[in-house]
Amino acid sequence: MKKKKFNLSGAFALLLALLVLLIFVPINIIAGYFDKGYDMTPAKKYTLNSKTEEFLKEKSDKHIDIYYLSLLKYFQDAEASQYLPLYHTLTELEKYDNIDLHCFRPNEDPTKSQELDPEGLLGTYEGDIFVQCNGVTKKISRDKIFQTGSDGSRQYAGEELIAAAIDTCSKGYLPTVYFLTGHGEKTIGENFSNFAAILKTNNYNVQELDLDDTGSIPGDAKIIYLTGPTKDITSKEKQLLLDYAENGGAMSFLLDPCDTKGRFDNIESIMEEFGLILDYNIVTETTAANMLYDPNQVQSENYLRVEYPAGAQAGAELTQDLTSDLNKILDGSSAEDSQQTMTLVAGISYPRSLTEIPEDSFPAASYVERSSIIRNTTGADGAYTTVSKSMGGDSTTAKEADEKLSGIPLDFGYYSYNKKTNAKLIVIGTTAPIDDVICTPTVEIPTGQQYVSSTSGTRMLTVFSNTWLYDSEVQFGVGNKINSYDSMIFKDSGDASKVITALYIFPALIACIGVFVWLKRRNS
Repeated sequence: MKKKKFNLSGAFALLLALLVLLIFVPINIIAGYFDKGYDMTPAKKYTLNSKTEEFLKEKSDKHIDIYYLSLLKYFQDAEASQYLPLYHTLTELEKYDNIDLHCFRPNEDPTKSQELDPEGLLGTYEGDIFVQCNGVTKKISRDKIFQTGSDGSRQYAGEELIAAAIDTCSKGYLPTVYFLTGHGEKTIGENFSNFAAILKTNNYNVQELDLDDTGSIPGDAKIIYLTGPTKDITSKEKQLLLDYAENGGAMSFLLDPCDTKGRFDNIESIMEEFGLILDYNIVTETTAANMLYDPNQVQSENYLRVEYPAGAQAGAELTQDLTSDLNKILDGSSAEDSQQTMTLVAGISYPRSLTEIPEDSFPAASYVERSSIIRNTTGADGAYTTVSKSMGGDSTTAKEADEKLSGIPLDFGYYSYNKKTNAKLIVIGTTAPIDDVICTPTVEIPTGQQYVSSTSGTRMLTVFSNTWLYDSEVQFGVGNKINSYDSMIFKDSGDASKVITALYIFPALIACIGVFVWLKRRNS
């Protein structure tokens, strides 16, 4: 009689299962209690960057309020999974003793919304973030928190923007844009109130400054505007502005044509440091195809169609790019922002022209980068149809304006960037695009149609240029956090087939052999 064999495999499996439960259940309970997670994303989207953590330690003596204009519970919805990096940033910041996180919906608590934006300039929309510290408030628009890269990649910028906002507010002041006075300029109150409001919505403070009277440039000055002077600045002011530029300062000169007696020698001296020349003229258009409409809807020779030359992406020698975003809007490839579809017109009005100093006559050409950002455009036959007429200056500039500047390519706007000092200069040959009277905003006209200012494109370019001159939102080097995906590049289809065989077919074959062996020996 054969002895009966006992199969202990079942009992052994049960015992093993019990041991696993005894070991891992307590571990799971302990892990759940401490709620410890691990961010396995390559960009570390769900944890604070070490630079941010170090920065927050430095600000531990500051009380910081962060207002998220929505509710954290919405992040629990399945469709909100793509916004989880923001959830983790906010909850990680809330763990700091000196940071209070407040969440509310603006439409449900209008009182809090008004407290954050008492002047009604910033706007309080669902998903926006406000940071307050030292009595200063800075808004982070919901549209900037998640961005789309030029390659179509989805990018998270919230951590960088919030850290920058904390830094700005903790200093006790917003970056200030100063408009110089004392030279017959147009004023903020009478001419630039709408433009000043736009600057404020972009988190800049706006003030006027009589530089000759104060004798110094305030420490909070991040951009200095010179808008439509009718007389030259003083030698003292020239030196102050040159010293400011030497220390990395940023300036924007909007210089209207004007019938001066003599030249703006001191203004020209500053421009020459940046490789630019001021022309003493006024430019008009002669062909109807390139004439635009004034605020009364009358086609005018003083309203010219222009183009915005491409920047760094068009030429390897250029490192700066001020016009690509604007051109995308104009050609319709990026025509919608969060609030409305933007309709812009590429035009300028009442301009004077500007010229570059030739490279062989400009010693700093190797490290001062200059490029046109506004240029006249040709007619149907490919010829330039603008006419230059002298205005102001002296006999030399008058001859140049009357005899040499008509019917040729002309530039109405330039940027210049000193790579050694980081000084930046924008020069535009008119203030019209930011003037409340000349640059009428989008309005409904009596015929029921919508009128869009003929200089709205250049107005937008001027707004964009401020971020180039000084951007307070990107400064820590954390940068945007991007989803990264592994990829393989093959030389040809044969190379791809070999890799597929090695990664998929060969392992599958081994698995099949293993199953076959098990089937043969399972009862042995």
